[in-house]
Amino acid sequence: MSIYNTAADAANTAVRAFLTQIGEYYLERSFNSGSGKSKSDWERIKTEIFNNLCAYCGKEGQKLQMDHLIMFNRTEFGLHHPGNIVPACNGCNSRSKKEDKTYSNWEEHLSYICEKNNEKDKFYDRWKRIKYHITESEFKYPVLSDEEKKAIQIIANNLYDNVKTEFEGAIKLYEELDKAFSKRKNS
Repeated sequence: MSIYNTAADAANTAVRAFLTQIGEYYLERSFNSGSGKSKSDWERIKTEIFNNLCAYCGKEGQKLQMDHLIMFNRTEFGLHHPGNIVPACNGCNSRSKKEDKTYSNWEEHLSYICEKNNEKDKFYDRWKRIKYHITESEFKYPVLSDEEKKAIQIIANNLYDNVKTEFEGAIKLYEELDKAFSKRKNS
């Protein structure tokens, strides 16, 4: 939970809500993993596909969190969809960064984790399991055309800019109103 909220926080939340709705559009139902069928889907992904292990490091007995393979943000535009989520321990759920300070994709992150844990020999098996989940399992992620990806990107960026602008405009409006009302009080 953020201690200090900014216009960018509001804009990022709007983008994530949009990516959730688009994920549900392709899924053709709600994907609220906190209840109902979606909660059951998440449990099955953890237990049946990943055997209650972290998808990246393979550790068991960890509290597993939901990690979006294609990041759920306005850089990668990953949808909130069961085919885009895997269980990750707390340490692995923090995406590694490349030398240029951009986030690694899920395959680079998996490679980083395997190398860091001196388990390069485990990379291929873990990669196969994740790849199966995202492309072949009953939960598979929708195959989006380049046009669909571009449309999602354009809309998400526009939404981000508009929400940020509205937020900043609301602050300016409040400041103007406060000055106007303050003058009346002081007259």
